[in-house]
Amino acid sequence: VQLQASGGGLVQAGGSLRLSCADSGRTFSRYAMGWFRQAPGKERKFVAAITSSGGRTDYEDSVKGRFTISRDNAKNTMYLQMNSLKPEDTAVYYCATRIGFNIIEAHAYAYWGQGTQVTSPA
Repeated sequence: VQLQASGGGLVQAGGSLRLSCADSGRTFSRYAMGWFRQAPGKERKFVAAITSSGGRTDYEDSVKGRFTISRDNAKNTMYLQMNSLKPEDTAVYYCATRIGFNIIEAHAYAYWGQGTQVTSPA
């Protein structure tokens, strides 16, 4: 598994971005995946998760109704559609493969991508 996140950028509050997480390996479809984010000076926090088939998704409360996680196993890619962005969404966003049971804990994930910066100023 080798993950690379992309799609970050600067967007005004209320705008949208779509992040992508591409896996150059050959086992992408076997794993549940997740997105986390880390603001300056803060710990990395759970944003969203998706099962290996894409049949189930979970979200952190503050992004429910605004963010949508999805995946295309044929393209070895996971996505995070972010709408109605807020200044508090500003962070570096990371994708990772879930290897443990607790979907909201960073220690349950491995093979982290390098992160992509999302900035939404007020």
